[in-house]
Amino acid sequence: MDTVCIAVIGAGVIGLSTASCISQLVPGCSVTVISDRFTPDTTSNVAAGMLIPHTYPDTPVPTQKRWFRETFQHLSEIAKSAEAADAGVHLVSGIKGSGGLLLTRRIEDLWELQPSFDIVVNCSGLGSRRLVGDTTISPVRGQVLQARAPWVKHFIRDGGGLTYIYPGTSYVTLGGTRQKGDWNLSPDAELSREIFSRCCALEPSLHRAYDIKEKVGLRPSRPGVRLQKETLVRGQQTLPVVHNYGHGSGGISVHWGSALEATRLVMECIRTLRTPASMSKL
Repeated sequence: MDTVCIAVIGAGVIGLSTASCISQLVPGCSVTVISDRFTPDTTSNVAAGMLIPHTYPDTPVPTQKRWFRETFQHLSEIAKSAEAADAGVHLVSGIKGSGGLLLTRRIEDLWELQPSFDIVVNCSGLGSRRLVGDTTISPVRGQVLQARAPWVKHFIRDGGGLTYIYPGTSYVTLGGTRQKGDWNLSPDAELSREIFSRCCALEPSLHRAYDIKEKVGLRPSRPGVRLQKETLVRGQQTLPVVHNYGHGSGGISVHWGSALEATRLVMECIRTLRTPASMSKL
């Protein structure tokens, strides 16, 4: 086969980093990112973007460490490069993600993408509950404030990590909440007042913050990240799928490491597709 057409579902940090990784490392492929929401309307846009290790009970610890190390190295290289400012990567927050073609579309069934695409990469996060029937994934609601406070140059985080002040390139993120099983995307005014009060107790100068906006994101929480291959079969048709979702609040911290692993799985799928049927029988 000639060019391998790959669809990546999802345009958060996991979807975009996976698409970018595939585009960079897999020769002879075209990548299309498909999502019903793109920046600035994704959960990743609400996240503060701190690189803090997250624990996944059902994912082997050595794997988690490798993903974090690879992500840290990747972002460190960007931070030292001429692209650092444009990428928004510096010592406290930021992320760079890119893919191939972008298509705004809501996918109801993976089979919709066949035969237009040879391989589908599922980075749909919470959408996987509906899209692939994964009932182990559920939301952890996070509400934050994004405020202008350019004098704040250092991040502050309490011991439990629930209250935090993270300066970014354009605004300071004040947080936060961890509300398990809560699907509500509307900001709660009382929670916003509580968050602001908690953060001001840590950094009183925030009383002077201005242009304060309320933001809500639903973290795709799962006991372990689902990062695996699957071949869907319907009659005589097959559809290779690589799943990469369920990163919860740790998506920023392991995005490049898990993208590298997903890319390796995509390469395995391509090798299978390019193996003649007669050879596979041998």
